[in-house]
Amino acid sequence: MISRTAVPFLISLLFSSDCTGFVPVKNHHRTYSSEVSAVPGPVKSLVKNNPVLVPAVVAASVATAGIKLVLDRPSRKYQDGSVAKEYDAWTQDGILEYYWGEHIHLGYYNEDEMKAGYKKKNFIQAKYDFVDEMMKLGGISAEADKTAKVLDVGCGVGGTSRYLAKQLGPEADVTGITLSPNQVKRATELAVEQGVPNAKFTVMNALEMDFPDNTFDVVWACESGEHMPNKKAYIDEMMRVLKPGGKFVMATWCQRDDREVPFSSKDERDLKFLYEEWTHPYFISIEAYEELINDTGLMNKVTTADWNEQTIASWRHSVWVGVYDPRGFIFKPHKYLKCVRDAYCLERMHRAFDRGLMEYGMFAATKKSS
Repeated sequence: MISRTAVPFLISLLFSSDCTGFVPVKNHHRTYSSEVSAVPGPVKSLVKNNPVLVPAVVAASVATAGIKLVLDRPSRKYQDGSVAKEYDAWTQDGILEYYWGEHIHLGYYNEDEMKAGYKKKNFIQAKYDFVDEMMKLGGISAEADKTAKVLDVGCGVGGTSRYLAKQLGPEADVTGITLSPNQVKRATELAVEQGVPNAKFTVMNALEMDFPDNTFDVVWACESGEHMPNKKAYIDEMMRVLKPGGKFVMATWCQRDDREVPFSSKDERDLKFLYEEWTHPYFISIEAYEELINDTGLMNKVTTADWNEQTIASWRHSVWVGVYDPRGFIFKPHKYLKCVRDAYCLERMHRAFDRGLMEYGMFAATKKSS
């Protein structure tokens, strides 16, 4: 097993480039010194103090280049049925639930927690904190919504649905929808185990919901828009099933608005990878989502925000929880490549958010009274 002290060394090698793809060197007659000069600073310092490590570092660098050639080729391009298939697989293998718990979304880290070091915060607690903060943004509380009918669009294994059902109280009724039958099965199992009868789950396409107009007091959507092949239909359907006076709150990954500053070729390559590695059809900007909401003509003024600073720690925190506790995957060798791919994508997500290519869109609004 790889020791914890070796992990930073390997990560430093793997992510030493800008993660846009490995470019082979044309000069095949390089010396050891020129090979070592290409490795990242911390590794170079280690080699300088321990020359005997030069061959090992060169070999590791070459191996890393080969690995990057594989990892830089997206493996899960969006197509009809791919979202349900991937989430069925993630639910069945149990690795995602082992590390992320019941909530398949990013966590929330306040300013003090970031200053203290994000790894000091409990990774699972960060997700509960996110839900609490999202409730505040949407003006959702037990006092105001104790009898509310709530729709959770893209509910995953139902962590947020059950949490909302518990927080709002037994008179509230929460329905979670997802494309994944395995997620519905697992969400229902957990609701029974936890004694949450006011949370129920069903397989349903968010773009063509079966619910009548004006059904729900609250429509909640957390990190489901990313997978929607038709963003307009996604917004239109949620607004349609929301009651007049009802509350809408949404969190979703967004790409920056490129209308004033067009995407560079690097931006386009990076976005293409993020689309095609985790079966996303495409992202849109915070501004574009706001326009879609306004275009329905059904909603009052929309509040928007970018919670990048509050959530960005989640990407690397996700990797480190696996480093510190490999039990979630170590006995599933047939999942090793998938886990490596996911860790690599998590790092590329971090970098895309860190440089402003991606933004974490938050939205809240109420529906106009009829």
